[in-house]
Parts: sequence; C-alpha cells; structure tokens
Amino acid sequence: MMDGQRARGARVGGALALAALVLASPAALAQQQQGGRMTGLKLDGDKPIQIESDHLEVRESDGIAIFTGNVAVVQGAMLMRSGKMTVHYNTQSGSVATGSANIDRLEVENKVYVKSDTQVATADRGSFDMKSEVLVLSGKEVVLSEGENVVVGCKLTVQMATGLANLEGCGGDSGGGRVKMLLKPGSQDAR
Repeated sequence: MMDGQRARGARVGGALALAALVLASPAALAQQQQGGRMTGLKLDGDKPIQIESDHLEVRESDGIAIFTGNVAVVQGAMLMRSGKMTVHYNTQSGSVATGSANIDRLEVENKVYVKSDTQVATADRGSFDMKSEVLVLSGKEVVLSEGENVVVGCKLTVQMATGLANLEGCGGDSGGGRVKMLLKPGSQDAR
C-alpha cells in the first residue's frame, strides 16, 4: 500500500472507529441520559484499517470519496457494515486522490451495522463531524445492544470530546417519543 493510501486509511480508520465508540453498555447509556459520561469511549486510530466495497468513486473536484455496495470496514475489534459510505474531505488541505486531504465528515447509510467486541449498534444512517467531534446515528430505530441488554431510540448523538450522549425516542403513534431499555438481571456480572 502506498504511503498516501496508508495515511488516508489511518485518518478514515480513526474516524470510523468512532462509530464503534458509541457502544458502551446499556447501563452506561442509561447513566448517560442522566448527565454521566460514557466510559467505554476510546480511539483505535493507530491500528490499521481495511475498507472493502463493491465500488469506489473519488470525486476530486467535489472533495469526496464514495464507497458503495457491501461496504465493510475493519479496524482492530471494530467492524462496520453499510450499503454506502461517503467521506467528505477538506480539499484545501491536500488531494483526495492521494489521501493527503484531511477528512471533514463521514456519512454512512443503508443498513448501518457497527460491532465492537460484545457490543452492536444498528441504524439507518450515521455521520461523524471531525471538527465538532459529534457522532450521530439515526433512523426509524437505533438499537444498541450488549448481550441481552438492549436500548432502542431513533437518534443517538455523542459528543466525542466529552463523552456526553443523548438518545432520543421515536416520535409518532407507535413509539410515543420514548426511549426503550431492556436490562437482564445479572447480565453485567459475567464480564
């Protein structure tokens, strides 16, 4: 792999690893809603990243790279799958094609799945803004699970710099705007 590709992979990898960082235990997420911090947050930006997709389109003039079709991103213990991932670059900082441009934001869509060790998150779409360090997973149903413990809402926003998170319930008739949580007694003791 060329140095430019390796550097681009490291920058994308660090940002994509953030998608897995949301996966703190449901109990920690419950504490988070009360103003606590998510203790499971950490970066794996120094680990190699592997990105596979059916197609990659680089639009240098638009400052974007679009991965489509069975997108799979692996970095350490983190796995992310989606139908599409768009990487938006700051073209003033370098070239998209050579990997020397800095990433502004990432967007993933079409059945987003993120797994890290024992934790899993699913959503319709997600985004990560590199400047503000805000990660958002959203959709008809955002599901966070660890073992038998499950938390469900429709929009999860994580301030990566502070670890603060907010899970919003689903509006409409069926959800009533409420966050749902299922905790199994003793499920945390097995760790």
